Amino acid sequence: MATYPAHLALAEIQEAIQHALEWVGTLTADELQADDMRYHAVVRCLEIVSEGTRRLPQELKDRHDLPWTNIADAGNNYRHAYHRVSGPIVWSTVTKSLPPLLKIVNQELAAMTDDGNA
Repeated sequence: MATYPAHLALAEIQEAIQHALEWVGTLTADELQADDMRYHAVVRCLEIVSEGTRRLPQELKDRHDLPWTNIADAGNNYRHAYHRVSGPIVWSTVTKSLPPLLKIVNQELAAMTDDGNA
């Protein structure tokens, strides 16, 4: 099986995070949970982020102190144990966990562009 290019995985993660942050915007946690379509769209973004991190090379992950296994494993809950996914978990993930991940994704993409690897 061919390796998935890191820059594509990073770009997909970046886009999903940007959408999730945009769609949450200035909503409160309760407003997000009450907006069924927006809530499910944000959860789909979290699935994409999770899957994208599975496609990143280990050497990239080793450069950053993030709970990569937890991020990847969260996708299993979003896809298979969705009945256990709650509004507060989604809210916390979007507002607290995605911004630092986006910073790392942006740094890695910028470095790849600077190196001509993207």
